[in-house]
Amino acid sequence: MEKLRIDKYLWAIRLFKTRTLAAAACDASKVKLAGASVKASKHVSVGDEYEVKTEAKKWVIRVTGLLDHRVQYQEAIKYYVDLTPEEELERLKFQAAAFYTGKRNSK
Repeated sequence: MEKLRIDKYLWAIRLFKTRTLAAAACDASKVKLAGASVKASKHVSVGDEYEVKTEAKKWVIRVTGLLDHRVQYQEAIKYYVDLTPEEELERLKFQAAAFYTGKRNSK
């Protein structure tokens, strides 16, 4: 496999639930290569490092292999290395603890 679009790759490695959501993230400048936004049609190469903002977290990933179809999570994680900074992971812990449920405080 020589050519693979970034939207298809992000969908295949399970960062996005659908390919449409992956393409929309590219269009909204939430996917960056070396600090520059990429279009959904950008071809992925092994060794590329992308910053990807999803609803859940901000990922930093390095492509280790090309995957053009969706597979189970245990298989998908073999195709990228998660380089997400430690402070982002710490932020997620506090964000989950402070999740607003919509209920009023009891008195």
